[in-house]
Amino acid sequence: MKQVLLILLFISACVRVSASNEGGSPKMVFERTSHDFGDVKRKGGDIIAMFRFENKGDAPLIIKKVHKSCSCMNADYSRKPILPGEGGEIKIKYELHKVEPGIFNKVIQIYTNESKKVHLITIQGNSMDK
Repeated sequence: MKQVLLILLFISACVRVSASNEGGSPKMVFERTSHDFGDVKRKGGDIIAMFRFENKGDAPLIIKKVHKSCSCMNADYSRKPILPGEGGEIKIKYELHKVEPGIFNKVIQIYTNESKKVHLITIQGNSMDK
């Protein structure tokens, strides 16, 4: 009877350890979260900022959605899962000709499969006609 009890306790402990190792979590870590373009010519063409990141978690990272604060921006990013230890980038293109001249500060929200966490990146600068 003692042997059966010991075996059951051992199996129970193994199942708990196995369950705790499953279902790790991703962790998106950016090199930087903002970019200042400074003074830029409004009619000089689109401007681009690259935001590099790494998955420092122990599960694949999936970018579910990138929400931009205006239609004057485009976001390009990989739709494939980023494995632990691997990196990726989000390319933000700001179309200056679509907005009025002046100081701009735009926010981009990044939704991933991390537990309810939203990442924010920003671009800023001063769009000038002259």
